[in-house]
Formats: sequence, structure tokens, C-alpha cells
Amino acid sequence: MRHLYILLFVIAFAPNTVLAGTGRIFTFKAVHAVTDTDTVVRKASIAAGISYGSDAMFFGRTGPIKYPFLSANVIYNTKQGFFIYASALRLLGYRTSVDEIDLGAGYYYRFSKRWNGTASYTRFIFNKEARVIESASGHDINFKNSYDFKLVKGSITMDYLFGKASDFFVTAAVSKYIEPSWSVFDDKDYLTFNPGISMIVGTQNFVQRYGAEHQDKLLYNTIAINGASVPIPYNNGRFNVLNYSFRLPIAYNRPHYTFEASYRYSIPVNVEGALKNKRESFFNLTFYYVFFK
Repeated sequence: MRHLYILLFVIAFAPNTVLAGTGRIFTFKAVHAVTDTDTVVRKASIAAGISYGSDAMFFGRTGPIKYPFLSANVIYNTKQGFFIYASALRLLGYRTSVDEIDLGAGYYYRFSKRWNGTASYTRFIFNKEARVIESASGHDINFKNSYDFKLVKGSITMDYLFGKASDFFVTAAVSKYIEPSWSVFDDKDYLTFNPGISMIVGTQNFVQRYGAEHQDKLLYNTIAINGASVPIPYNNGRFNVLNYSFRLPIAYNRPHYTFEASYRYSIPVNVEGALKNKRESFFNLTFYYVFFK
């Protein structure tokens, strides 16, 4: 039985990234890089990777313009189930060398052969421009539980983010891991497919905070009060469905490294008027290498 070690890159923020194994993929939780610990075995290892994304998404939301990015990620897994990770993000098209750094740690646990999960904490550090939409959140506490139903795998992820704004998210996802029996070039390589669908429910106070700090970049729906135009008020603290998405990653794997191409189709709902988010396709390319200890 082959074992695949995977870095989960977000945002989608994330998301994602998330992780968010989650919405914290870039989520994406957008720049968020954590392990897909559903497949981690109890063996110490170090993994490093680099990823390109066509746009940064954070818990179902994107910024006022597209932010293609590059991210570098590294994670260390211990035999006991603890892991630490770090990632650095650079938005393409800007002079800044680093736009975000993430540092985190967590623990992988297993209730049974088919039921496992992770608990983790991540610290987000942004440069002074703070262009990415997740810049209103400085910390993330994440819990993910996954259950293998054999036909599909289901997961529920909970995230509590706080900093300049505080938000709570629940991400429900269903995926199907497919590994064909045939090889590509020799008996040491193989392809994997892992299509999935997800739904993000939560608050979006981070949007309000981002809008307050980037008013020059946002287009507001406005109303006239005493002859002056003001933004239409929006209840960002309401717990609502934020996003539906479909994701199809295709990976070429060898014993120590993986190339992955991924397509995601995102359907944002209950969008804060300032963002003007619409349905969007995302493309990601990732390479990562695993060092066994």
C-alpha cells in the first residue's frame, strides 16, 4: 500500500489553503499551508514545496482584483503526531518580496482506522501593504475531523479567526480518492485523483475590516442620505452560507515527490456588496518533496 504525504495549500484561505484542509486553502484559506493529515502515517518526515495560484481566495472570498501568487511551504511531522509548519507568500506583479508569512503547529489524532482529525494554530504575519483579503485576521484555531465512508470521505472543519476582526467558519466537504492500478513510466510512479465538493458557512467580519482599510480599491453599492452617497449596510456578523465549490486535483507521484495540477470552480453567495465577488475558476500548480527521517 503506497502512502502519500501531502501539503494542503488553500486559499483557498484557505481556506484550503487552506487548508483551511479546508477553507484555511491559499484556503485555499488562502495562503494557508497545512498538511493533509488524513494521509499522514506515524513516521517522522520533513516536506517542502512550492505552489502557484491564479488568485488568492480566503473562506470563499477574493479581493477586489485578482492576486496571482507564489508560495513556499515546509512542514515537519513527528512520530507522535505533532507537526509544525511555515509558509511564505508573494503576490505576483508587485515589488514586495514577501506579502505574508504563516507559522503554525498542530496535532494529528486518530479515533479509529476510518475516523481521524487534526487540531492546529496558525499565526498570520502580513507586510504593511496588507493587500490580501485575509489580512484582517492574525490568528486561526482550526479543528478538522474526517471519516472514511469507503465510497467517499467526508470532513467537517471548524475555524475561529481573530485579530483586527473575529470570525467563525464551518466547512463541510466530501471527496473521493482515486488511485488507478496502472503506472505512467515505471512501477515507482502513479497518478491520483481526488475530486471533491465543499460548502463554507460562517461570518465575514473580515470583509468589513478589509473594506474599511482599502476603500480606494472597493466598489460599494450605495444609497443617498441627505444628498450624500454612503455604502449600504451589511450584516457581516450573520452566520450565513458563504461559498460552494468543486475541486479536481490531479497528481503525478513518485516515492519522494509529487506534481499536482488543480482546478477549482467557486460559487460565492451572500457576498458583501463592497467585494463584487462572482463565480470564478482557480488554477493551482504545486510541487513538493518529502524527506524521510
